[in-house]
Parts: sequence; structure tokens; C-alpha cells
Amino acid sequence: MKPEHFARGAAKLAKNRSNECVLLRAPAPPREIVTQFSSHTMSKTIRLFAIVALAASSLGAQDSTARKETPPKPGTPKNFRVPPRRNFTLPNGLQVTLVPFGRVPKVAVELEVRTGIIDQGPNDISLASVMSDMLLEGTTTRTAQDISRQAAEMGGSVNVTPGSEVIAIGGEVLSDRATAFIPLLADVVMNPKFDEADLRRTIDKHARNNAIALSSPGTLAQKRFREIMYGSHPFAHVYPPEEMLRGFTVGRVRDFHAKNLGAKRSRLYVSGVFDGARIEQAIRDAFGTWAEGAPPTESPPVITSRRQVDVVDRANSVQSSIWMGLPVADPSNPDWVKMNVTDALLGGAFGSRITSNIREDKGYTYSPGSFIWTRKKASMWVETADVTSNVTGASLTEIFKEIDRLRTEAPPPAELDGIKNNLAGVFTVVNSSRYGLINQLQFVDLHGLGDEYVTNYVKNILAVTPEDVRATAERHLDPQKISIAIVGTKKDIEKQLGEVKVIPP
Repeated sequence: MKPEHFARGAAKLAKNRSNECVLLRAPAPPREIVTQFSSHTMSKTIRLFAIVALAASSLGAQDSTARKETPPKPGTPKNFRVPPRRNFTLPNGLQVTLVPFGRVPKVAVELEVRTGIIDQGPNDISLASVMSDMLLEGTTTRTAQDISRQAAEMGGSVNVTPGSEVIAIGGEVLSDRATAFIPLLADVVMNPKFDEADLRRTIDKHARNNAIALSSPGTLAQKRFREIMYGSHPFAHVYPPEEMLRGFTVGRVRDFHAKNLGAKRSRLYVSGVFDGARIEQAIRDAFGTWAEGAPPTESPPVITSRRQVDVVDRANSVQSSIWMGLPVADPSNPDWVKMNVTDALLGGAFGSRITSNIREDKGYTYSPGSFIWTRKKASMWVETADVTSNVTGASLTEIFKEIDRLRTEAPPPAELDGIKNNLAGVFTVVNSSRYGLINQLQFVDLHGLGDEYVTNYVKNILAVTPEDVRATAERHLDPQKISIAIVGTKKDIEKQLGEVKVIPP
């Protein structure tokens, strides 16, 4: 998980690199800390809770005026220490990062290739995703079943995750099998077979998934929002017409792979418990013959920055799905950390102002939320909400009120301290795993931030003042530059928009 995903405290923006953006409203706890209860244990636990409840009730009856104890104050969050990492580069340009981490005898290995939607043409929508799926359909020497079985025998699996500007290929295995996993990963990346039957099956899967996704008003709102924000840039489109999808051929898939997957635009990350010398030799042996290929594409989008409202009609809908946003500071901007805090206070945390207003106070929606959607050298602040249809205009009015209030009044220190402590704590937690650390380092490397960004992140978060937040909101959250996409009953929505004057004269 990357810093731009710290928008909603513990319920963050999860990076779904194929469709790009999914909000997790109430994520389950990590699998390793979920306790499994037997029926006998559960029965005993229920009885214990009943006894405790009865005792508490009795005590309460004896002294109904007893005061609750004041909970202890939280401690001061500590900076996250980046484990020492070793970087080296192969002659073909492949960059490698080795990070010893933890004590559990496991290793995470991930190859980050700088390609994806960014390298698609107007007639290639989803081609990167189709190609990525097919990497696991077999190589010139292994079947798909071989890949799956061999990875399982090493204690893990191979996963491919396509995205806007990075395709990630990797997995997590037992430490003593890491040197065997690396050549398996190299084979998947370098020698895919791209069979016709596999392509047809992959396209059928994408067509089904797209049809299901586009039946959701939230997906339709996101789709239209991308189109109006990114314009003609490849990031604008993730759902191709079915005829375009079914027009993909093995030749086009091979061509995309040959042009865009190469050593010069890739970095391999290894994190966990491993023998550095043996891992390095395995990497050199497995990836040393990989073709250099072209350098990564540098094409940051120019994000739309003007007030506009685009309504997509979904007749007789009882809800309106809203996506709205504008360009803001990206990770290379000095305001980036302040923008993270500003977002969390405004809409990115469960106790944020917009959430408290239109969920808790007004009851317009179940779970609105904001986040910073980041690409290299391009970020935008986004607020989303599914609201009852007859309060669409009122919801937008309240959102703009909260933006205007934050632009003119610095937040109280106590409110801000709660947000900062939440961000600092989440940052430390999500980086305290092999994959979490790799994701953080990948973010740092992609945006050219340096390891001091990670080391100083907590300190910099805690240093943000109420006036910093107000000034950041004033600089970056200009209501006249916010674009809005809404999916719902158009005739009802447009009437409300006129009444509340969402669109300025």
C-alpha cells in the first residue's frame, strides 16, 4: 500500500491495478491475526461474556453515578526506520533492490515493470491487462499447471497485477526456496507462450468482468470521471467496447509484450530473510539474458481543472453515484505530506468532516470518502459518495461548504492531532510486512523521493499545523476547479443542481 492510499485511516484506497480504484469501507483484519474459534471455545466465550455482563449490570445498579475512567492518552508515534537496502544494476539495465527484513523464514520477490495503461493506444484499451493475465497461462517450457504447482511447492504462488504505469509480477515463498523461485519468475516474464486458445478464454473472462462491473452505477461514475479528468490520455479509458476487446490477436499481445516488458524499465525487489550472495547470483543467472528493451514511458497526464458537472442518466435510480475532484500536489511537490493530512481531515477518514456531515448529521449516504489518486507527476483529490437520489444537490452543497470552511478556517488543534496520529500509525503498520515495505520502496523509487521520505514521513506528518492545513486547502482545493460526474436519474438530478446552484453562473 502506498502513501496516497492513507486517505481513510484504517479503511484505505486499495490498489486494484486492473480497474484501478476500489474503496474498502471496512477491511477485514489481516489473515494472520484472525482468531479461529471452535464451537466449544465459542460457547465458553459466550457464557463468560454473559457472566461479565451480569456483573457489570449489578455494579451499575449499585452505583449508577460512577464515572467512567478516562482512557490513557496515546503515545507519540515513532518514525518508521527503513531497513538498510542494497541496490545494484545488471548490465542489461535491470535494477535490483535487496532488503533484509524480519525473522520469519519467508521472502517476497516482486518485479515492477514500468508499463501498463500508459503504453496503450486508443485501440488497445485493456491490452496490457490481457497480456498480463496471459503471462500465467504458460511459458515455452512450462504449462500453467507447472507454474502453479512449482510455486506451491515453494510455499507460495506467482501473481501478476497490471496497473496504470506499473505491472507487478511476483510472489512470496519460503526462504530456502527463494533461489528456485527467481528463475521461475524470470521464465514467466521472459518466455510466455501466448497461445490462441488461452487468449480466447482470457478475452471471454474480461468481457464477463467488464459487463458485471459496468452494471454498477459506481463503476459508471468512475468511468465517466476518468474520461472527463484525463481527456485524451490513455489513463482515461479502462473499459473497452467488446468489439475492440474481441479484436485482440496473439500477434498484438506478443507485440505489446516485446515492446514494453524489458530490463531497462524494470526493478526487482526482494524482501525478507535470505542469503544475499545466493540471491544475487540467482538474479544474475535468471535475468542476465533479458533484453534491455526501451526505457519507461514518461507521459504524465494533464488533469482537467475547471468546474463542470456531467450527469449520466440511469433512469429510475433511487441513488446517485458521485465522483468529483481536481488536480492537487503530487509526491514531488513540497505540499504532498500536508495534502495527505488535509485530505484525511476533510474526507479521507471515518471521522472526517464530509463524512460526519453527510453521513452522520444528514443521513444522505452510508459511506462517503475521499482520497488522493496519484500517478507519476500527476495527482488529484477525489471525493466519492452514493447518496439518496432526492438529496443529490444537497449533498454536493454540503461537500462544497466543508471545502470552503477548511479554506477559510484553520481546524482546531485537537481535531487535527487525531487525524495526524491516525495517519502516522497506519503508515507504520502497513509498512511492517515484506510486501508492505516493497510497495513503499516502489512508491519512493517511482516518484524519485529517496529513502529519507519514508524515514521522515511520521515526523513530517506530526509537524503539520492547523494553518498548514488551511493554507494547503486554499492553494489546492479551489471549488471552481472541481469536476463532477454523477450517475442517476438525470431529470431529477439536473433540477436539484439548478436549485442549489452547484454550477456557478
